[in-house]
Amino acid sequence: MSDAVDPPRIRPATAADVAAITACVRAAYAHYVPRIGREPGPMQDDYARVVVEHEAYVAERDGRVAGVLVMIHRDGGTLLLDNIAVDPAFQGTGLGAALLVFAEARAVEQGYAQAHLYTHENMHENIAWYARRGWQETHRVTEKGFARVYMRKMLPGGTG
Repeated sequence: MSDAVDPPRIRPATAADVAAITACVRAAYAHYVPRIGREPGPMQDDYARVVVEHEAYVAERDGRVAGVLVMIHRDGGTLLLDNIAVDPAFQGTGLGAALLVFAEARAVEQGYAQAHLYTHENMHENIAWYARRGWQETHRVTEKGFARVYMRKMLPGGTG
């Protein structure tokens, strides 16, 4: 396992990363399949398209893709933190927290006053993890067959 003290190298994702991103996401979410009864949404995404159409990053540790971050800029000036995934081999090392801090800093740099995300209601540990980091639940809804919990975080210095 990686040393939690070493910061990851976070860089923009490229087409060359698509296979590694897909593998990372599938590994990170695989344990949720039995819990929710189907593959979570991030496992179904086309990462070749995601890398081109959205703001996507990879976090590298030990010379490989260890984590993924996807942010989507939506109409109406909102930012959706679409996905943070950490390869199970690197979970518990602070990599997810580093990706979240990076995402929040990028949102502030881009002038957002708040950021949004959603997770499945059966991903209890994710809901608690985000809540411990200042995210607040705003509502719950069923979309695309998934029971989703929406959360929001107000960001310092944002203008919109």
